[in-house]
Amino acid sequence: MQSGILRRGDMILAGTTFGRVRAMLDESGNDVKEAGPSIPVEILGLADVPSAGEEVIVLNDERKAREIANFRAGKFRDVKLAKQQAAKLENMFNQMEEGVVQTLGLIIKSDVQGSYEALATSLQKLSTAEVKVNIIHTGVGAISESDVNLASASNAVLIGFNVRADAGSRKLIDNLGVDVRYYNIIYEAVDEIKAALGGMLAPEQKESMIGTVEIREVFRISKVGSIAGCYVQDGIVKRNSKVRVLRNNVIIHTGELDSLKRFKDDVKEVKNNFECGLSLKNYNDIEVGDILEIYEVVEVARTL
Repeated sequence: MQSGILRRGDMILAGTTFGRVRAMLDESGNDVKEAGPSIPVEILGLADVPSAGEEVIVLNDERKAREIANFRAGKFRDVKLAKQQAAKLENMFNQMEEGVVQTLGLIIKSDVQGSYEALATSLQKLSTAEVKVNIIHTGVGAISESDVNLASASNAVLIGFNVRADAGSRKLIDNLGVDVRYYNIIYEAVDEIKAALGGMLAPEQKESMIGTVEIREVFRISKVGSIAGCYVQDGIVKRNSKVRVLRNNVIIHTGELDSLKRFKDDVKEVKNNFECGLSLKNYNDIEVGDILEIYEVVEVARTL
């Protein structure tokens, strides 16, 4: 807050989005009813994700807020289209003057807006006179089928930062042969793309997903932890495999399996369409409906 008082229920406008303040949280996550100058708050209630740095103002009229937001959105689309056309012409002239410039197209999806903004900025700085990085699209949320189709049509590499592709998208990725890379640390993504642009790719430790598991029951046992009753949807689950916990297609934990059982017996593996019980090493925050991705790490040559 810079001036005035923001209250729960106020109508606010931020760039091209608007909404009514449904809830406010302070820096400790506590619910607050109002906030004055110099007070930081987290606001719930906007219809869309505003751009970082947008000024937030309070309006008395919801209709006026909608009109202003729609007007700004229209102007934003016009400017964006003009920039796209200018970029196409600029690329054309550059190719005529310097010869064909190799372009690496990237599509970035992440769990929060700040992640893809930081990643896109870092990757664009890798452009050289011979190779240019072109960020075709960025967005928040799981990798969707439209993202995969866009990557295929534009010959782009699809990057998932702390998010994964849903089931339909994974099938489309295999069918179209789209190159998808998953990261959860920005500098790892930057280093790999930098190495690819320089043609210096060495053999890497790459993940090979071997199974998918759905948690259907969770048993909390004192002095033991959380035990998950699961159904193997696809592939196979091996004891001591590496695992990711996904909740609404967002990665919330990466670790290893601690135990794997069929009924009461310890087993080395469980195949698809069978039920099993398992626990994770040093992690108990699992819920019914969570999806576990079971994977192995193998060494392969990089071919980005």
